[in-house]
Amino acid sequence: MFITGSGFTGVTRVRFGTANAAFIFNSDTRITATAPPAVTLTPVNVTVTTPRGTSRQGVLYSYVSSGTAGVTSVDPDVGPFEGSNTVTVNGTGLAMVTSVWFGTASALAFTVISDSEITATVPPGTGIVDVSVNAPCGSPGAGTCGTYTYMGVPSVDSLVPDHGPAAGSNSVVINGSNLTDVDTVLFGDTIVPFVVISDSQITAIAPPGTGTVLVAVSNRLASSSPAVPYTYD
Repeated sequence: MFITGSGFTGVTRVRFGTANAAFIFNSDTRITATAPPAVTLTPVNVTVTTPRGTSRQGVLYSYVSSGTAGVTSVDPDVGPFEGSNTVTVNGTGLAMVTSVWFGTASALAFTVISDSEITATVPPGTGIVDVSVNAPCGSPGAGTCGTYTYMGVPSVDSLVPDHGPAAGSNSVVINGSNLTDVDTVLFGDTIVPFVVISDSQITAIAPPGTGTVLVAVSNRLASSSPAVPYTYD
């Protein structure tokens, strides 16, 4: 690499941070230097020393991981259909990333925190998508990819029937929306077995109980609110 400046005649040392670099004096305004191995991926100050002293104002030099940048994980890895939430993208070689992709949609914005971490604003989307950097997953230069799941907030609109025997064990149809990714159904405080029929319908087995309890569902994104009452005969 070339280092340009002035007053380089008689140069005795070139440093990248605290590490000495091999160099060739070209002229009073140019030096050819070989960057030493990185001690840290934090930017380092490059300085030049001559018999007259060391440059007072160095220039920052950044090391990046070798190889293609890649994603190892996304945190959180789930969010709403409308996007606009912020996630942390973890990976390698991220310092020089030029774009972040959720499927084939680019992030609304992103900030490089370090060579292993980026924060990104998620674009709108649906389903499960690959998360990649520099190009959509599968394209040249994309490297390894993570995954991100879009979900809607589940809701419960009605129960059929909305009452049943105290002994439970009867089937109840739960009607609502965004039910595809539901992972828990509650009758009061009791978790019950269920089967997802469609995005708008679930069948669940009522547990034993008395009085009136509230039926709610949840997925990894959120819980339904408000819950719907179920009454024991």
